[in-house]
Amino acid sequence: MPLRRLLCVMVSLCWLSAAICAQADERHTTIANVQPRIVKLFGAGGLSNLANYGTGFLVSADGYIVTVWSHLLDNDVVTVVLSDGRRFFGKLIAADSSKDVAVLKIDAEQLPFFDLDQSGSAGPGARVLAFSNVFKVATGDEPVTVMHGVVSAITDLSARRGRFNVPYQGPVYIVDAVTNNPGAAGGVLTTRDGRLLAMLGRELKSNDSNTWLNYAMPISALRQPVKDMMAGTFTREDPLAARDGGHGTNPADLGLILVPDVVYRTPAYVDSVIDASQAAMQGLRPDDLIVFANGELVHSIRAFQEVLSKLPPGDDLTLIVRRGDQLVTTKLQIPRK
Repeated sequence: MPLRRLLCVMVSLCWLSAAICAQADERHTTIANVQPRIVKLFGAGGLSNLANYGTGFLVSADGYIVTVWSHLLDNDVVTVVLSDGRRFFGKLIAADSSKDVAVLKIDAEQLPFFDLDQSGSAGPGARVLAFSNVFKVATGDEPVTVMHGVVSAITDLSARRGRFNVPYQGPVYIVDAVTNNPGAAGGVLTTRDGRLLAMLGRELKSNDSNTWLNYAMPISALRQPVKDMMAGTFTREDPLAARDGGHGTNPADLGLILVPDVVYRTPAYVDSVIDASQAAMQGLRPDDLIVFANGELVHSIRAFQEVLSKLPPGDDLTLIVRRGDQLVTTKLQIPRK
């Protein structure tokens, strides 16, 4: 090989090696900056393969945390573990079922966080990093999992959990990495330089291809409801505040017979379903646990009855029930008496 060509090859290899090292250094810096902003969550679940762990991310220095709303939050408090291993009790501030997002708060100060106003955007082909506590790889000060992938597409979500469609139908990033697994929901998708792009969603199947989706919801679609929750000004499309015209609907009017309300916080389990009722026609079953009603977390039978008592005749009632290891969505209507 001529000396000139050999020198060109050597220069090219040196340049390639330097570029690879620079990219590796950039990823290491990004990971070091993002990891402290990710938290591990431990809450309800643990039965019938329903995971009792998940992920969230800090959005303020004083302890506000964003995550996916799910069965995990069906507790008075959720245990929050920071990247340095410190543990706090997180209180649910609010949840928006239509956006699949919830906000928690811990009593802490001077925390590293993502600025929601500084989030980025990406198009198909963009290289991204996904951070999450997938498969409970971290329980203390261990780092969460980091996956490298590429944005395959940006599209509106059309997906289901079991037989039922999920409420969120907004834009999502489809990623070519296997990002959505137990524990990953509530994690983040970032650019290679660490700018926040999106929140990882739950385990869902596509309505179009019947395959599991690896997706994340853009922060641009979540920013305003999250800010409203943090400010205490959040309102839902179907608010559960008292309204004129409520006629004292009870579960039996919908076809639901709940278990006996024997203690103050008896969970809202379905004991039986009345034949030919709304509940029966919508596929509700005995042993279903009512977890959310119109996006509001249902802690007990009394809480569920309070929700029903405030809804006027003809109003829609969206229920999320836990059935085995699935969350099932169904819609009922408050009967007109």
